[in-house]
Amino acid sequence: MDTAPDNMGDEILKALRRILRRVTLHSRQLLKDTGLTLPQVLCLRAVADSVDGHATQVELSRMLQLSQPTVTGILDRLERADLVKRERSTTDRRKIGISLTAQGRVRVADLPTPLQEEFLARLGELPPSEQVALHQSLNRIVELMEAQAIDAAPILVSDADVKPPPLDL
Repeated sequence: MDTAPDNMGDEILKALRRILRRVTLHSRQLLKDTGLTLPQVLCLRAVADSVDGHATQVELSRMLQLSQPTVTGILDRLERADLVKRERSTTDRRKIGISLTAQGRVRVADLPTPLQEEFLARLGELPPSEQVALHQSLNRIVELMEAQAIDAAPILVSDADVKPPPLDL
């Protein structure tokens, strides 16, 4: 029978802290290097990757798994920085299309790979049984922290440490 060492709780907390710290440091470095937050980077990339380079706010919200009000705030900042533009549909006035500006297309081409894409690539290299074990262990931690009701998008960003920049580009 396996027994946990007396300091196992401390070791688990340290591992969690390292993960949180890595996310925070990556978010800060991204902000420093690009002047953009991770959600802004992901939004720009989602618009660039959408059909014909056009998307609606609803589509972006669904793709990024972020609420529509959150996406509205991101788009407001990106529009003020002249990276995206909004255009009302001529066929359905209720729909507003989002597309990249010329400056936005240039910025997207130079964006670094987000931390979660690097993580997912490495995770995908693990055997499926190890991926399942990690998933189960993390879900158990979520239960132990009573965090099941917290909604979270699959984005590795530190909301507490990264403030949206003014985007004066």
